[in-house]
Amino acid sequence: MTEKMISETEAKLSVHEAICAERYEGIQKSFAAGSKRMTKIEYLLYVVIAAVLFGPGVAGEFVKKVLGL
Repeated sequence: MTEKMISETEAKLSVHEAICAERYEGIQKSFAAGSKRMTKIEYLLYVVIAAVLFGPGVAGEFVKKVLGL
């Protein structure tokens, strides 16, 4: 009886570990995508800060130089 319970517990634990591994992988992918998005937002904030500090004309010229326009 106890060996049967142990094997059932091990089976349930294995299934649980597999499910958690899949969830963890999904969470890691979400973090990577969020990191890219946050980097983009960071650069946009730099442009806004430059526009506020130096005026829209200077910020526009800076953006043109950065983008190579």
